Amino acid sequence: MGLLSGIIGNAGIVDREKLVEKYNKLLLVDERIEIGFKLVRDTFIFTNKRLILVDKQGMTGKKTEYLSIAYKAISRFSVETGGTFDLDAELKIWISSEKEPSISKKFSKAVDVYEVQKILTKNVMG
Repeated sequence: MGLLSGIIGNAGIVDREKLVEKYNKLLLVDERIEIGFKLVRDTFIFTNKRLILVDKQGMTGKKTEYLSIAYKAISRFSVETGGTFDLDAELKIWISSEKEPSISKKFSKAVDVYEVQKILTKNVMG
């Protein structure tokens, strides 16, 4: 992920081995990381069991919130591809019966949003 892309809020893919090394203590014995993305200081990780949002807080980023969302709690999602002038792709996720998306993330053009959509479809719809 490029620095400018990170500064303006676009997520870039993170190497799976680095994610496993850093977040292995969050995983269940039979849980595996499928893909993860970094957004400036925050990370979001798709496992075979849930979505994990890692939110670095405060000026130093030492305080961290780990939010786990079971796939069964996701009621719907949308993926918007980049266009000619708007190169960013966007992912929106609704939790349970929320009217507005609970999660909204932008991806740089380096991220294959179809792969993200495939992972969500497989895990949400079974």
